[in-house]
Amino acid sequence: MSKLLYQESADLLLSDFTQVRKKTMQLFKPLRIEDAVMQSDPFGSPPNWHIAHVTWFFQKVLEKHGARLESDSNSSSSGGGGFNLEYLNSYYQKFGKILPKQERGKFPRPTVKQTLDYRSFIDRKVTKFLKERSSTVSSEDANALTHELQYDIMLGMQHEMQHQELMVYDFQHYFERFPDSSDNYEPQIINEPPKASEIIRITTKMVEIPGGIFDVGYNSNGFCYDNELPEHKVYLQNFEMDVAPVTNGEYMKFMEEGGYEDYRYWLADGWELVEEQRWDSPLYWVQENNEWKKKDFRGLSKIDPDEPVVNVSYYEADAYARWAGKRLPTEAEWEKAASWNDDLQRKMLYPWGDQKPTTKHSNLLESYLWGPSKVGAYPAGKSYYGCHQMIGDVWEWTSSEYVLYPGFKSKFSEYTDKWTINQKVLRGGSFATSTAQIRNSYRNYFKPHERILFAGFRCAKEVI
Repeated sequence: MSKLLYQESADLLLSDFTQVRKKTMQLFKPLRIEDAVMQSDPFGSPPNWHIAHVTWFFQKVLEKHGARLESDSNSSSSGGGGFNLEYLNSYYQKFGKILPKQERGKFPRPTVKQTLDYRSFIDRKVTKFLKERSSTVSSEDANALTHELQYDIMLGMQHEMQHQELMVYDFQHYFERFPDSSDNYEPQIINEPPKASEIIRITTKMVEIPGGIFDVGYNSNGFCYDNELPEHKVYLQNFEMDVAPVTNGEYMKFMEEGGYEDYRYWLADGWELVEEQRWDSPLYWVQENNEWKKKDFRGLSKIDPDEPVVNVSYYEADAYARWAGKRLPTEAEWEKAASWNDDLQRKMLYPWGDQKPTTKHSNLLESYLWGPSKVGAYPAGKSYYGCHQMIGDVWEWTSSEYVLYPGFKSKFSEYTDKWTINQKVLRGGSFATSTAQIRNSYRNYFKPHERILFAGFRCAKEVI
């Protein structure tokens, strides 16, 4: 490969790297220092820890590829920033001591200032390292910008995008407890939601999708996680899929008809949680004067019956599906409904085709709407089979256990491979997912009881 191609690759990597790092700080900037070091739930992390941890990840990538991390003339920081890097290891046993997740809020170190200095230091080192590697003449040179290095830098960016979304989960959970005032987190950029004239009324409830042999997994030439590979064949029976995510209004009917009071709809572990935690509605819902309300980034308001239900666990999604006489789709069914184009006889990268997401197709982080959009808001984003909003708005629970595909090979140990137990797969992304991260084959995974993530669902059923 020529020097020019490497230089172009490095320039693109640096541009993407800079944009990802800026977006993280855009999310972080509205926080007060007191809020930046708080951990509101054992599931989450202090925002200050998030922005330090993703920087630590890039440091580990640099160290892996032999970068020198001595202090430069423009910084008094060192590779560790003058603080204990053990605080920043999330779960990687290969890197030594780990601070337990539930303990992160007890260690407000590094300080916010130290973290910002540390980020600047590593940003400069990444930039310098990539420029040095891209300046080599031959791809055979030991200092060439190798495919492995490119992948690891892209993985670091994707990893940071994941933490951007996790930060938004944490913001919602933390600030929801405070009065609705100017002291709360106020996103810097808020766009207008789709106009009423742009929202179509969806009259069809379900669509039939033919079965047969289907190739599950990533099959394009861009970045993907190793758990999206290898593409492999599965056999599907004919099935029906909801054309839209289940809405708040539909979920309210489940609640009104005693959905949280009848054990017959619930898996055993889920029913124990309902009784133990006294669940009677999705997370963050409160009832005032016989009216359901919710406080989110858009303020305290009545529940919109036309928006997809969000912040529900797998157990709640499964219970609703049983109550409705349906079931949750498998991830293979979900992927076929989202990606297959029967006219072209091939899979698409997104439900609408191969072009990258825009605000016309979906509601993702770059829409800056900070909540789900009404069902029918993105007709341009529907799939070949007519399924709406499969990308963005809310993650969608599937019935599939998170397991590795046959023939899986790890590209970065302890990232996706060690979590294949007691987790359920989600597909599609949410309003807090970056456009540069999501695609039809992307596999998210959470434990079935977790509700803090922006998850909803759609139902499926067999063709009789």
